[in-house]
Amino acid sequence: MKTILSSWRPHNMKRLGIFLITVALITGMGAEPLSCGCGSSTPVQYDLIINSTTGGSVTEPGEGIFVCSNSTVVDLVAVAEEGYYFVNWTGDVDTIANINAPTTNITMNGDYSITANFEQIPPGQFTLTTSSTAGGSITIPGEETRPYDEGTVVDLVAEAEECYEFVNWTGDTVADPNSATTTITMDGAKDVTANFALLSYNLTADSTDGGDVTTPDEGTFTYDCGTVVDLVAEAEEGYSFVEWSGDVGTIADIDAAETTITMNGHFSITANFGLFPGGNGTAEDPYQLADWYNLDHLRDYPSSYFILTDDLDFGSIGYTELASETGHEGKGWEPIGNLTDPFAGSFNGQGYEISDLFIDRPDESNVGLFGILDVVGLIENVGMVNGNVAGDNNAGGLVGRNDGTIINNTYYTGNVTGNGNVGGLVGYNFFGTANDAYSSGIVTGQSNVGGLFGWDRGTTSDSYSTSSVTGDLNVGGLTGKNSGTASNSYATGNVTGDDNVGGLIGRNDGTGTVNNCYSTGNVTGNTHVGGLMGRDFGTESNSFWDTETSGQATSDGGTGKTTEEMMDIATFSGAGWDIIAVVDPGTRNPAYIWNIVDDETYPFLSWQPV
Repeated sequence: MKTILSSWRPHNMKRLGIFLITVALITGMGAEPLSCGCGSSTPVQYDLIINSTTGGSVTEPGEGIFVCSNSTVVDLVAVAEEGYYFVNWTGDVDTIANINAPTTNITMNGDYSITANFEQIPPGQFTLTTSSTAGGSITIPGEETRPYDEGTVVDLVAEAEECYEFVNWTGDTVADPNSATTTITMDGAKDVTANFALLSYNLTADSTDGGDVTTPDEGTFTYDCGTVVDLVAEAEEGYSFVEWSGDVGTIADIDAAETTITMNGHFSITANFGLFPGGNGTAEDPYQLADWYNLDHLRDYPSSYFILTDDLDFGSIGYTELASETGHEGKGWEPIGNLTDPFAGSFNGQGYEISDLFIDRPDESNVGLFGILDVVGLIENVGMVNGNVAGDNNAGGLVGRNDGTIINNTYYTGNVTGNGNVGGLVGYNFFGTANDAYSSGIVTGQSNVGGLFGWDRGTTSDSYSTSSVTGDLNVGGLTGKNSGTASNSYATGNVTGDDNVGGLIGRNDGTGTVNNCYSTGNVTGNTHVGGLMGRDFGTESNSFWDTETSGQATSDGGTGKTTEEMMDIATFSGAGWDIIAVVDPGTRNPAYIWNIVDDETYPFLSWQPV
């Protein structure tokens, strides 16, 4: 070994050291691999072998064999000796950040062997060393050490990364230290650094009436570029957040009250609040209703278009104040629309439900969710569940008095109490129209009391009621008093009254028409009591009642049938009904008005819920 060593030149000694360490590892001579400070807690480790050529050395982490954990990032620093310059890194360099930079790093995801290469500076040349701070890089000539002929004018170009800006050149003198594009003259060894700084931007937040920006607050705030800032807008009572406006390009969701904005510029934004969370009240863009306050403001725009965008119940915002037993000093909900300003707009529930409505106004007329629906008013696709409504005259779960149109799977389930014209869905259907509607619950009043309508002077079709009905005069399972037209409808609730009591209609006036209808509920009363109608002064055709379940063998109008006959499709098809048999109660054939499971069920409407 001495002979070998004596024949080597001094600058080859460190190569011998690497050689000896490698030999020791292979032959088990007892030499330990060096740690690069990567830790050894992970099960996967890799060897990093570092070497250098003549003219310099690797000072960090040093030269030799290092054991590093998987994915460790190891800093590398190569330093040239006098008269030499660093050229590049060679070997397993795929994960070296910059193979041309003497100061760089390598990511350990395998066994690697690398070499720092140096070369002697040729006579008549000087080296230029270029580097940069965080936030950018030198793209021309790159970041490296390179020799140039004396007097060479070298172009320098620095480019900032996103969210950074070029500041200046420091080190040896360049033509314009404040310009990202400049030159340097090689009249000696040069070393220059491109400096970058992180940008910062202002965010100005404001709000309209009806709420505030609570995070980050309202005013102007400064953030580093790229910062993701939380935004929270809170509406005041009776208002809803609508949207963010202004410089909203980087807001994650402009329609959300809680969202974020990414700061890559100076931004000014506004949180907008309104009586409704969206829409402009037109048919193309209806006002949106998402809580009880929104619903309450409907009365302020009685000719506009509205859609319900969520279920409303006792847990929805505004319930306690507006629609509960304590709301409005114990009176509960204030009906929308009155004689002066009836509701003349369009309300589409979109299939959502309004639950737990409470109204206790026994001294007031025209009581319901809506007090009065104007002749051009429309209500559709809304369900009311678990309601409790009390009024005087014209009391209904959905509408007190209807002059307009109620269609498309609109229903009320709950209790309704009043004096005259009391109905589960509508108290007084005054020349209004109701299609595809139903009611269920308990209806109680004095005169003109019905499961669906108290007094119907309009048009009703394809509707039904399962409500139990109790009253004195003109009491019916579907309608207490009918002065209009009822067709393709039925009632199954029990009916109790004094005079003019019927399973379907209590009193059918001279202008009243009943066709293709039936009833099955138990009927009790004192005078003018009938299975289908208590007293009929109008027109009836092709309508039936169940003589067994009603307890009534007679009726002033209609045809009595046994339960078996009422479940026989022939009874109804023979009367000209638009009816077809289906295989089970959960099946619907919408091509026909009526469906029936022959010999198993009464007829049911093809649109009605399963």
